Amino acid sequence: MDTLKIIENPPEAYPAVSGLSAQAAELEAVAIWQRIEAYIAWRWVSRPVILTVDGCGDWEPPLNPTTIDQAYSCSGSDWTPVDLAFGPLGFMLPDGLTKIEATVGTDETPPAAVFEAFRRLAEYLADETDRAGLSQYSVKVGQIEESYSRSVSWVARAMQHSGAGDLLRPYRRA
Repeated sequence: MDTLKIIENPPEAYPAVSGLSAQAAELEAVAIWQRIEAYIAWRWVSRPVILTVDGCGDWEPPLNPTTIDQAYSCSGSDWTPVDLAFGPLGFMLPDGLTKIEATVGTDETPPAAVFEAFRRLAEYLADETDRAGLSQYSVKVGQIEESYSRSVSWVARAMQHSGAGDLLRPYRRA
């Protein structure tokens, strides 16, 4: 079973996060939520999604929680509605292409670990040092010497380096 395509519409609003520094609060919260959602399989704000799956047999949705609204099987150039039965390892899909219209997410409050991951990621990205993005920095004035080293990929690795990734581990894709 291959999930060929996922069309996920963004939610109207994401949960507000409190306890951020002034610099972190100025960051675009939507961008941070989208980065977190790209890293995990869980959604805490409901939204519509369309999945296109190829193959037959047991299939488990890649996003959680998922409520299937309607499924369609491809017959030539037309989509025919089908009922999906629930099997031992997920939904039983017919042979060929299946288009699934679903709702993903829940309107429950995210767990404390998810809010903490947001906070850590925002604080890490809000680092306002003038050395951000440099691979190495050092200066010596008399007897005083200062050196600083940071990977040039520090923003790309922010999820891991901030500690947010560790908190989000239970919500990762299987």
